[in-house]
Amino acid sequence: MEKRNYALEMERTIGRLREEGRIPTLFLHSCCTPCSSSVLELLSDFFQITVFYYNPNLYPEEEYRHRAREQQAFLKQFPAKHPISFLEGQFHPEQFYEAVRGMEALPEGGERCGVCYRMRLEETARQAKEGGFAFFTTTLSVSPKKDAVRLNTIGEELAALYGVTYLTSDFKKKNGYLRSCELSKEYGMYRQDYCGCEFSYRERKEKHGNTLGRTV
Repeated sequence: MEKRNYALEMERTIGRLREEGRIPTLFLHSCCTPCSSSVLELLSDFFQITVFYYNPNLYPEEEYRHRAREQQAFLKQFPAKHPISFLEGQFHPEQFYEAVRGMEALPEGGERCGVCYRMRLEETARQAKEGGFAFFTTTLSVSPKKDAVRLNTIGEELAALYGVTYLTSDFKKKNGYLRSCELSKEYGMYRQDYCGCEFSYRERKEKHGNTLGRTV
């Protein structure tokens, strides 16, 4: 099977929208402010965006709250061509723990992460359907450590299930991740040093102690 170029597919979608003179609505799942920054810069000229901050996987709760505040603060500063709205999902970490029960010891990037992706994307698709949005997608693929094939596969499955178009994407391409790092410095963003869940937190701490690096 030929490998798909998700970034090119997105460019073609945007090209068609420009030809049609359309600015459709997009429900954009965001995991954190740094990851959303370059994505919003790329998409905000072409979509009416609502940023959906839905991350019941985050640990501890203080980290969740901090990232939520950072997201809202950035949106107030970001000079978007079209207004960007913000919606915070419900924070019920017990739902995440139940979903990944039995996978606690798996390494980062494995099956547990796939379950987490699906959990967050399904809620995004469900709310996109309820809100009458034309498209939905996620910022997750901007990270070099996130599997774009897995994310897009899940997104398209949910698009078929909920009847909302999934915007295929691989936001790390064309220096998307590098741009997110540049914007983080430009806006003085808080850049967390682990993906988000308790298990990724422990794994990073075991490997690096208290001297952890930049966003993963």
